[in-house]
Amino acid sequence: MDFTSFAADVGVAFGLGVAIGFERELRNHEAGLRTNALVALGAGLFVSLSRWTVAEGDPTRIAGQVVTGIGFLAGGVIIRDGFNIRGLNTAGTLWCTAAIGTLAGSGFLLAATFGAAVVLLLHILLRPVTTLFDAWVRRHAFGAANYRLKFSVADGQAIALRSAILSEVEREPGVTLTGLRTDASLTAGTQSLTADAVAPGDRPIERLTSALAQVSGVSAAGWERHGA
Repeated sequence: MDFTSFAADVGVAFGLGVAIGFERELRNHEAGLRTNALVALGAGLFVSLSRWTVAEGDPTRIAGQVVTGIGFLAGGVIIRDGFNIRGLNTAGTLWCTAAIGTLAGSGFLLAATFGAAVVLLLHILLRPVTTLFDAWVRRHAFGAANYRLKFSVADGQAIALRSAILSEVEREPGVTLTGLRTDASLTAGTQSLTADAVAPGDRPIERLTSALAQVSGVSAAGWERHGA
């Protein structure tokens, strides 16, 4: 392989990584433009090494090591946050970006370009489809249940907690607030706040309760099913 072919292959790998990273950057994902560009560039450089150093080199040997290495890198961006698992799409994107860089570094520029186009189409076109499907599932696949959230909050902080409840409910898809009441508490210096809501399952209510438990002045937080 001559230097011109090497530069072209690695350059395409880098460019395709930039294209994927640009789309990720626009959506404020953890792995954005530079990360995806570096992954594609690194994969292209590693695979090109086998073609550069040995005339009859087999790029798939180094490609196998790239697959192993990118597995550790992608695994590092997956984060468990309570009931939520974040970073799966980012990890999948890095995995695909490494494959695209490997194809480009191996000289399969058309295949690499096609792969990058598919990744971009997946992120751009399937996002609204996924949103609509999730909304349909919440409406039709699962029956909604009534929940009651209970909080103990310091005197003077009840108004702030009520405002926080309204804000958090707006951020949680499928959850509807049906009642909000503040009562005197048996414990001196605190008030009891009860929120009734309808939700498509326990997990959104747990996420909501956990977030509200962090509000200043909240000393206790919990929830229960209030009916079917």
